[in-house]
Amino acid sequence: MSEKRTHSDYLQKAAMYEMLAQFYKYSSPNLHMQYYLKHIKYMNKALYFMRTTPQPVQLEAQVRFLHTSPDSPNIDVYIDGKRTIKDLPFKNVSAVLPLTAGKHHIDIYPTGNMVDSVLNKKITVESGKSYTLAAIDSVKKMRLLVFENQPRVPVNESKLRFIHLSPDTPPFDIAVKDRDVVFPKVSYKQATEYLGLTPMTVNLEAREADSKAVLLAMPRVQFLPNESYTIVFLGMTSNEPELQFIQIRD
Repeated sequence: MSEKRTHSDYLQKAAMYEMLAQFYKYSSPNLHMQYYLKHIKYMNKALYFMRTTPQPVQLEAQVRFLHTSPDSPNIDVYIDGKRTIKDLPFKNVSAVLPLTAGKHHIDIYPTGNMVDSVLNKKITVESGKSYTLAAIDSVKKMRLLVFENQPRVPVNESKLRFIHLSPDTPPFDIAVKDRDVVFPKVSYKQATEYLGLTPMTVNLEAREADSKAVLLAMPRVQFLPNESYTIVFLGMTSNEPELQFIQIRD
């Protein structure tokens, strides 16, 4: 059984025969021509391979930015030195942006100020994956957290996760109002696993961990079929802006 050739194999052969053809160019015209013809042969094989063999598609990643820094002004986001998001306010999420797979440099500035960045960070994204990039903490010590999204949902179902991004709020339990805890002891910077749901409208609440004391009521939260959701807790328990939540479709 003959060994299966790849595009790289043909190019390597072509390069080898080109080198031999150049070596004999003046000392042996016959060998020069013989190796030159082999060079052409393998170049043609490489071109034919490219035309007839399906090549793997390198899908882009998708990213969105979320502003949860409680004392930060609106922000501009630069990716690899280019401004891609302008004037993003607190508790807002940007539009989804395509991003080539690999490493990228992120810079965040107060809107309109390119002199003093409040954050610079390198991130790596993978082909075909979706991410939420969250600016967290106070403006003086802003950090960027990367959360992978899971937007795919079984037909006619819903999916939900929670992310705790309130810097002064201790771990809390997420529960159905007056009923059982769904996710216990969710800590700052933690994202829960996704929970599969039947589409519904439900009253939820965030409670102090291992307690019935309600930190934040979440009345009539709606989950539609064929949608994946992230609920983010942000703001402050002991200061302004107050503790609150936002619901984002993944």
